[in-house]
Amino acid sequence: MCESFRAARSACWEQGAAAAAGGGGGRSREEPGAAAETLGNSIRSASQASLHHPPAQPRARRAPELTYGNTLMRLDFVWLRDHCRSASCYNAKTNQRSLDTASVDLAIRPQAVRVDESTLFLTWPDGHVTRYGLEWLVKNSYEGQKKQVMHPRILWNAEIYRQAQVPSVDCRSFLETDEGLKEFLQNFLLYGIAFVENVAPTKEDTEILAERISIIRETIYGRMWYFTSDFSRGDTAYTKLALDRHTDTTYFQEPCGIQVFHCLKHEGTGGRTLLVDGFHAAEQVLRRAPEHFELLSRVPLKHEYVENVGGCHNHMIGVGPVLNVYPWNNELYLIRYNNYDRAVINTVPHDVVRRWYHAHRALTTELRRPENELWVKLKPGKALFVDNWRVLHGREAFTGYRQLCGCYLTRDDVLNTARLLGLQA
Repeated sequence: MCESFRAARSACWEQGAAAAAGGGGGRSREEPGAAAETLGNSIRSASQASLHHPPAQPRARRAPELTYGNTLMRLDFVWLRDHCRSASCYNAKTNQRSLDTASVDLAIRPQAVRVDESTLFLTWPDGHVTRYGLEWLVKNSYEGQKKQVMHPRILWNAEIYRQAQVPSVDCRSFLETDEGLKEFLQNFLLYGIAFVENVAPTKEDTEILAERISIIRETIYGRMWYFTSDFSRGDTAYTKLALDRHTDTTYFQEPCGIQVFHCLKHEGTGGRTLLVDGFHAAEQVLRRAPEHFELLSRVPLKHEYVENVGGCHNHMIGVGPVLNVYPWNNELYLIRYNNYDRAVINTVPHDVVRRWYHAHRALTTELRRPENELWVKLKPGKALFVDNWRVLHGREAFTGYRQLCGCYLTRDDVLNTARLLGLQA
């Protein structure tokens, strides 16, 4: 029971200003008659919930407003009919909708409404009764969703991450126990990176590791790949040069969700891996210059990969803004940042392009702050999983022979595994 409900355990509905509140000795009661007027101008609940119509709106556009706890929900009658969870409208076994939404009258209004301490009841013109738990409504209303975070995260710079002392997970525990897998996924969801130790330094064992949490996403680079400096692919990554921070596959319409790295051998110096929390950097931009954040989340750009090396011929184009946010709560869920693969900027009008460059510079400045750089040395036996929608990676130049293997994972399947283990993802 919501704490906003006091001793009273029922709601009494008034029919407009002319109807008298009363009856029932505190029990909830249902008023028959026209739905529009059942709700009245201001229908109050003795239990401190309220449902009413904004009186200034035209009658055809009126919709109820329900207050529960500290949340004012603005509801819609078609929405309330469409989301009915009765047995005839929703299959609880398959968790799928049974009601044909196209059959719902777009001018529908309930014939009667009542509410008790925990439930809203609506009787429709055909006699069908819809019941909603008020807590369910708060959670699933637009106003409720605006207050909720889809993906809880801990934003970090290098010092924050080191102080957190996030543990690596042992390979055997990761592969053989749900506890080890859950610990790994919790670390990954919170920080966007996670490590597995004591992995046999082979491509085959790395593949087994990856398949524990997801389906491997096969791309133009293959399923599992070896990564050396032989320039076997037309990409700067296949050299010994340093790589600035970036996210991968920005030239895909849906960039790969997770990347796995495992250094199998390095006979030389250098080659440390750079990791930067892109969401932390974006948060700093939002705080210091919200107009820059807004522009980076609104302006679409093209990213492009053109390859003509050996037998590899590819031309990939992906389009999207640098920052991608959920529109209802402005929560950032994807950063698409790769200066190597950004194509010609021809999707931005002339009066916006200079402002975009200023916004991009602000984000780049945050991404390049030394305090935001986490440097790690990959070594045989230690596999790194990176959230490619959040954490940028790079590399310092190196000498000698260096071989990595890895793959991309489908993001949906990683999150599915996490949810099945009881994690919010």
